[in-house]
Formats: sequence, C-alpha cells, structure tokens
Amino acid sequence: MDKLPSDLAQILVPWYEINARPLPWRQDPTPYRVWVSEIMLQQTRIEAARGYFERFMAALPTVRDLAAASEETVLKLWEGLGYYSRARNLRKAAIQIVDRYGGQLPADVKALRALPGIGDYTAGAVASIAFGLREPAVDGNVLRVCARLTRCPDSIGEKSVKDAFRQALRERYPAAGKACGAFTSALMELGETVCLPGTPDCGLCPLAAVCAAHRAGRETDYPVMPEKAPRRVQPRTVFLLEHQGKIALARRPDKGLLAGLWEFPNVEGTLTKEQVLRQAAAWGCEPVDALPCGQAVHIFTHLEWHMTGWQVSCAAAPDRFVWTTAAQRTERYPVPSAFRAFKERI
Repeated sequence: MDKLPSDLAQILVPWYEINARPLPWRQDPTPYRVWVSEIMLQQTRIEAARGYFERFMAALPTVRDLAAASEETVLKLWEGLGYYSRARNLRKAAIQIVDRYGGQLPADVKALRALPGIGDYTAGAVASIAFGLREPAVDGNVLRVCARLTRCPDSIGEKSVKDAFRQALRERYPAAGKACGAFTSALMELGETVCLPGTPDCGLCPLAAVCAAHRAGRETDYPVMPEKAPRRVQPRTVFLLEHQGKIALARRPDKGLLAGLWEFPNVEGTLTKEQVLRQAAAWGCEPVDALPCGQAVHIFTHLEWHMTGWQVSCAAAPDRFVWTTAAQRTERYPVPSAFRAFKERI
C-alpha cells in the first residue's frame, strides 16, 4: 500500500478554494453551525439537508436556543430527516454545552467527543473547520479518497483502517488555522463531487497524478468495502383510525426504533379486513368499516417495513390515542417519514 502524498494539502486547498460549492453551512462557519450541519449530514444527502439546516438555524440560531427548546420542538424541526436519535443527542449535547461551557462549544477534540452524539468524525470536522485545529474528519467519502490514493487492500469498514488513515491525514495537515478547515472541507468535497463511488471522475481530479489507483488503472477496485448483512423484511399493517374528522396517533416507546416519535397505530403482520376490524375493536375504537388505503415500503439500515394501510371509521375515540387534526399533525406532532405515504392519503 502506498503512502498518502506528502503534498496533499498543497494540492487540495487551492482546488477547493476555486471549486467549493456554496453550501449554507459554509457561510459563517461558526462552531454551532458546523456542528449542526455535520450531524444533519450523517446518513442524509446534502440537497435534502440544505432546507432543514436553514429552517433549524432560523428557529434555533444558538446553542442556548437549542438547549432551551423542548424535545418535541427539535423533533418536529427534524421531521423527515430520519435517524431521530441524532436530534435527541443534539439537544442533550446543547444542554451540556450550556451547563459546562457557557453555551460555547469547546475548542478541544476530547471535550467534543465526550458530548452526546459526537464521534471522531464530527469532533474532527468541528475542530478543524470551526477552530482551525489539525484534526481530520474521516467519513466514508474521505476513506474512499484515501483508499484510492494509496491502493489500500483492506476493508474501509475496519476500525484499524480508519484509525490508520486518520493518523496519516493528521500528519498531512497544514499549520493550525483557516487552512486546516479548508483541507478538511476539500477532502469531503472531493469525495462528494469527483472521487465518487463506482466510477470516479478522474479527469476532473486534482490528485489524479498522485493517485496510486489511477496510475494503475484500477480506480474501480477501491475502496474494498465491508460485506453488508441482508436487511430483515417485516410486514406491518398501518391503521388510519378516523373519528369525527380526526385521525389517531400513538407515541412510540422512548427507546428503540423511531423512539418517542408519533405514528399511526400499526401492528406486525399483514392483516385481513376482518382482522383489522377486530384489532380496532380491541383498542376500543368501535369500528364501523375499514377500507384499504394502499401499500408502502420504508427501508431502515437493517430492516425493511412492508406496510399495508387501512382507513377505519370509528364510532369511539379511546384516550389510548391522541386524536389529531391535519393542522396539529403538521405543526405539533413529529411523524417520521416511514409513514409519509399514508400521511398523504388523509
């Protein structure tokens, strides 16, 4: 395996200054803005995160605003982004930042890592981009770039590989200051726009001349990816319980998948109409009729929900559920995107 080129930063930083996309979090990269953007961008495409970031900043422009917000307010701002534990940890960390650091993120990598929801990557991004420290932020995009530059024969899913690249990159960082943030952002930008999964656009790459995989004509052989476990498929039946123009919502448990969010009542399995009516009756809804209202699939990291929906007219509204208007569902109750197809049918 080759070493990372010694002039990596000298090549990438000028390239980035010319080619960087004008993303909202790159404007005024305060520690808070960098932190929120990096949490949002975990498991989320840039274009999807852009609008969320702008709305989040408008509603909660400072760490203190985030710390003072209710969990439900934060989850509502996060609605549709998925991986809601990110939002909960963001708020928990904000509370700690106010209590321990006077509302300012600490300019220390170890202190950043100790906050809820902040791992090596996010700590490195905040430390280098916001504070100008010589600290790399190594995510999948950066690992792909490094694996091709060096023709790394090992899986980038291995912790030892990530740690080795993190240390190797740290040795390539400029002196502390603005250039550190530019180098971190440049590595991300290259992986997101040029050194793509599958077939990279080597004709546009500023590192083509120093890339071991490109020199060997084997760009698509790298990186070596970890084997993925097959996702488990789980059939579910979703109930749109309707009573006097209102629809029932239930709150999920505080732990586990989609913890604490609001959902349309649902059960495991694909139920027949008779079974749907029996289940609604068991909940005390006094069902009058049930009509099918479509199917949907939602994919989580290790699980697929294959959902069948039923709209059930109810003569009773038991208080085990919250009975909501359309306005309330829009303004107050965060319903995850897993149920988007059914939200659109009511």
